[in-house]
Amino acid sequence: MTKAILVLNAGSSSLKFAVYPEASLSTGALLRGQVAGIATEPTFSAHDAAGNRVPVGCFAQMDSATGSDDVIRMLLDWLHTHFAGLKIKAAGHRVVHGGLHFSGPALVTDALLEELKALVPLAPIHQPQNLAAIGYVAASAPGLQQVACFDTSFHSTQDPLAKMFALPRDLTDEGVIRYGFHGLSYEYMADVLPEHIGAKAEGRVIVAHLGSGASMCAMKDRRSVATSMGFTALDGLMMGRRCGAIDPGVLLYLMQEKGMGAAEIETLLYRESGLLGVSGISNDMGVLETSTAPHAQQAIDLFCFRAAREVASLATTISGLDALVFTAGIGENSAKARADICAHLKWMGVDLDPDANAQNALHISPQGAIIDVLVIPTDEEAIIARATQALTVSAGA
Repeated sequence: MTKAILVLNAGSSSLKFAVYPEASLSTGALLRGQVAGIATEPTFSAHDAAGNRVPVGCFAQMDSATGSDDVIRMLLDWLHTHFAGLKIKAAGHRVVHGGLHFSGPALVTDALLEELKALVPLAPIHQPQNLAAIGYVAASAPGLQQVACFDTSFHSTQDPLAKMFALPRDLTDEGVIRYGFHGLSYEYMADVLPEHIGAKAEGRVIVAHLGSGASMCAMKDRRSVATSMGFTALDGLMMGRRCGAIDPGVLLYLMQEKGMGAAEIETLLYRESGLLGVSGISNDMGVLETSTAPHAQQAIDLFCFRAAREVASLATTISGLDALVFTAGIGENSAKARADICAHLKWMGVDLDPDANAQNALHISPQGAIIDVLVIPTDEEAIIARATQALTVSAGA
């Protein structure tokens, strides 16, 4: 019997999962998979450690009426049926917002859940799904130890100046500050960077987590110094559907002149802007890169322009740049986006090897370049599994 840790990353219409052997996390996940299109046209895919597809099993029964709670119940049943040699000992979850009080992972308790529910307004498209997944697991597997791992925790090392808005002091004291997100991805990068760039990993590094959600983090000594996201996951870079940084006066204009309410503005900023809004076609960079529509190219151009500007801005917080790392869906797979971003940064000494970039190679800067440019696949699940193991072992699970 192999004792295992289940890792869940719940989204608004998807559930990513991974299963790790508790005794040897370093060997990697035994299984990885995803259910996408929940409540519309759900699809299931999964593979084992060797990359082989695994049986679909009960997931073949999914339809538009299958909810997230059903998916988690089916996942636990599927693991029990098709992998009888596994015994799930604990579950770890990505939780986007940890607020002021959590600078590291935490065991799930009723008190913790109440605190995290209060943060839903700060992450309205992520936090409810993350917390719902914890509840579904508790209902399907009562007594199973669970751990919450926060995307905000990695940024707790930042100086107070990097976190402050120029707002009245009482609002700052209440917690209206820059939190930063994608911390699990950045923590993974901080762990693996020494393998790839040696001593430079302790220097001035910017990691660009570019996906449907996008942000950047400036690191020194592999610790967060500054990041592009702020109080919520709306700030900073242009994203798939989110607008990124915007003049607050635009929001006042929408309310006062267009008569838009808070719910309408929330939908506009979180779901109708970004690549989708500018292109009018898609939030998918791959789709836009194959389109001949001029607005598709303009959306790509704006995304890359904004990303390059953010790199330059973050470089000031760490007094220069030794390495630039691309990760996540766009960062790992779009050679065009990487090339366009780096073209804006040539004045800084950022340069690419076109062939290496086209191949999505690990090192995409030329031999001997002053600034190393890399493409490193992220693995948030590995970070969650490690934290879950540490906390549940210490708790006697």
